[in-house]
Amino acid sequence: MDTLKQGADALFILLGAIMVLAMHAGFAFLELGTVRKKNQVNALVKILVDFAISTIAYFFVGYSVAYGVDFFSSAEVLAQKNGYDLVKFFFLLTFAAAIPAIISGGIAERARFHPQSLATVLIVGLVYPLSEGVAWNQKFGVQAWLKGAFGAEFHDFAGSVVVHAVGGWIALAAVLLLGARSNRYRKDGAMSAHPPSSIPFLALGSWVLAVGWFGFNVMSAQTIDKISGLVAVNSLMAMVGGTLVAAMMGRNDPGFVYNGPLAGLVAVCAGSDLMHPIGALVVGGVAGAIFVQLFTLTQNRWKIDDVLGVWPLHGLCGAWGGIACGLFGQTALGGLGGVSLASQAVGTLMAVAWALGGGFAVYGLIKATVGLRLSQEEEFDGADLTIHRIGATPDRELTSSPP
Repeated sequence: MDTLKQGADALFILLGAIMVLAMHAGFAFLELGTVRKKNQVNALVKILVDFAISTIAYFFVGYSVAYGVDFFSSAEVLAQKNGYDLVKFFFLLTFAAAIPAIISGGIAERARFHPQSLATVLIVGLVYPLSEGVAWNQKFGVQAWLKGAFGAEFHDFAGSVVVHAVGGWIALAAVLLLGARSNRYRKDGAMSAHPPSSIPFLALGSWVLAVGWFGFNVMSAQTIDKISGLVAVNSLMAMVGGTLVAAMMGRNDPGFVYNGPLAGLVAVCAGSDLMHPIGALVVGGVAGAIFVQLFTLTQNRWKIDDVLGVWPLHGLCGAWGGIACGLFGQTALGGLGGVSLASQAVGTLMAVAWALGGGFAVYGLIKATVGLRLSQEEEFDGADLTIHRIGATPDRELTSSPP
């Protein structure tokens, strides 16, 4: 029976890893559909290469930093328990690799390729695992301190704060250091519009992310005996809430409509195992409102050129999710209890401060040493031709002359 349980657990978390791996295609197509046509190839290549780099950084450094576990053992040892420890690494890697995928959308269209690859190494190998270890592996006694001070540990079941808020706030630092795209905000006060290049690709990216998110959330149980249908339905309700509010407030703009479900899903991760489905619906709806309002403010009033709106979507909706877990997880609001609003607020603020500081440190160092952005001429030509020497849809094909 133990052998069967071990095999079932390994399969369970492996399927979760595969579903979250598929989400990276969603990140790629969401970015591809949002950026201008001259930067579409760059979006596709960047997400895949960042994932590969994240795997190396997390396997050799990051996973050990977060959990004190390394893989410098024989294959015989690693294969024990049906290789469960290996597939657990695979699952958590897909979370870690989401950080550079999130950042990619914010710095799109003007970031240099290799400096961003270097940033991925530092973030996935060091910055992210340190905060991950605090939240999910009792590092540095922070959780014990929160429990002693406020009666409960910081709770983040599937990463509203640990993954999304951290990724979004690191991205904000990168966007601010990088600066706006050329001619985006003109000296006369006018703003150049850069509408999405492909609504169908943007929609495809959103759908792929939304479907994969059920692996992201449900499989965060990590063993099959802990699986909960509550997590699945709460994820669904938050997705629906975010969609409807974003559609209403965004006046049916497809960019808002297709980011609305993602906002809801970001926010529900933390408390998806505790909330009542009606609470999850409210949390998702508030997240949809946060995204529409704050995306509009950042782009139009504050002139922060966050191309995909990753700071409002992941940074702010993720922080809201961490705090909302402390509200809607309470038994008085239909939740299962065992959470503290104070612990959720303090834990969220600590993670945000760490992410923002880490983002400025990493991207500030790279900017001061090797530089972050393309030249004005390279940006005008587009990242596709500048970096990859080919466009997404070449106007003509080069063929050899007939003999």
